[in-house]
Amino acid sequence: MNSFFPDLTRFEAAIVDLDGTMVDTLGDFAVSLNRMLADLSLPPVAAAAIGNMVGKGSEHLILSALAHVMPSDETAGAPALHARPEALFDRAWERYQHHYLAINGQHSAVYPGVVEGLEALRSRGLRLACLTNKPTSFARPLLAAKGLDGFFEFAFGGDAFTRKKPDPLPLLKTCEALGTVPARTLMIGDSSNDAKAARAAGCPVLLVTYGYNHGEPVRGVDADGFVDSLAALDHAAV
Repeated sequence: MNSFFPDLTRFEAAIVDLDGTMVDTLGDFAVSLNRMLADLSLPPVAAAAIGNMVGKGSEHLILSALAHVMPSDETAGAPALHARPEALFDRAWERYQHHYLAINGQHSAVYPGVVEGLEALRSRGLRLACLTNKPTSFARPLLAAKGLDGFFEFAFGGDAFTRKKPDPLPLLKTCEALGTVPARTLMIGDSSNDAKAARAAGCPVLLVTYGYNHGEPVRGVDADGFVDSLAALDHAAV
């Protein structure tokens, strides 16, 4: 399916992803990760490469960045410690948190059409929750900084539950919080993580075409439909 204008009367609620769906946060990731790498005396990673690492939580992002810039073995002249990204993770995580919290939202922007889309959902009586793999301590301040927090009854980060998307647990727990059943709860995201979690949870899923999908074409993902802008929801069937 190439496009999808959902009948919003089918739904009682919507769960909306954050990075790559509502906010282009690639700049925040790039600044924070490269400052972290500099603290570890490691070379920087290009923003384009970072975009392919986003979406599976900060732990995965940090380990991916470390693996990207670190030699794979001692033949490249690196000490044994530097041959294993996991060995640097604790220090890297501490420095990443420090830098991300310092610049959170300063190098990011709300995508065009997001506010219009959220207003359309809310005007039709849908209850809204934000569900992201981003840590809650990063997600909630970002929503507030971008003026999006007022749309959501709940904002759950990747540390809110015992498992992250693409596991269905976060969606099921978010449906519980909203008091809705999955079949009447629309998942809106930008990647296969969102789609796989929605499919497993039993939620219909709509993907935007402009976000982060691990370097793969988003239209190849198993989803109910795709939109180039959340503003399309303002024209959805009522």
